[in-house]
Amino acid sequence: MTPTPLPSLSIVIPCCNEAEGIPHLESKLFPIVEALARTRYVELIFVDDGSRDQTLALLKQLKAGSFEIKILQHKKNRGLGAALRTGFQGSQGQVVISTDSDGTYHFDQIPKILDLLTPGVDIVTASPYHSKGGVENVPPYRLVLSRGASFVYEMLLGMKLATYTSMFRAYRREVLEKVPFHSDGFLSVTELLVNAILMGFKVVEYPTVLTARQTGASKAKVLRIIRAHLKYQSQVLLTRLGISPRPQAR
Repeated sequence: MTPTPLPSLSIVIPCCNEAEGIPHLESKLFPIVEALARTRYVELIFVDDGSRDQTLALLKQLKAGSFEIKILQHKKNRGLGAALRTGFQGSQGQVVISTDSDGTYHFDQIPKILDLLTPGVDIVTASPYHSKGGVENVPPYRLVLSRGASFVYEMLLGMKLATYTSMFRAYRREVLEKVPFHSDGFLSVTELLVNAILMGFKVVEYPTVLTARQTGASKAKVLRIIRAHLKYQSQVLLTRLGISPRPQAR
């Protein structure tokens, strides 16, 4: 009997002023992608979000092996959410992985997160705040912000999910085709997950370790992110109370 072919895979990686980290990304990520490409079609999609350094030039120098490389560009910086939408729209895989370029989640975890995308599961999300996960050398302010936000969303949704703020996820194509998210900033990864839950998609967690950035500096603007979460949390509360409508498929 001929085995069922594995679903095609897109890996979307937003980049903004990440020139310092491109060599590290290539050395750590490309062997993983090459191994995945032995059993399925894989495309690696970089979205350069208006970088002012040599990020775009270095991305263009990357050499693909058994997988395809696509480079999409924003002439001006538009934010993480906008970069993700561009990457998702430019992808064609039946399964789509989104991950950070800075190696805060180890790229060798990609096959393991894919293993959890079993029939009936629509999204697998990395979860450092899971009881079996962990953090290493992450700045305290980041932990307070993301842990606190995740706790509030868990309470609002009544769903036992430890981490709502991780970008490292695997999605089935249907999720990205149907679930709307509007934020252009860091809120986008939470908005996409919460809206998917509100629309009935099945989410499971992958306990893993979140580490400090290997290179470069974070682009997060803490106060702006806090305000965005507070505003969105109020919208979620109104939805749960039946005052505002649930997200509608695109």
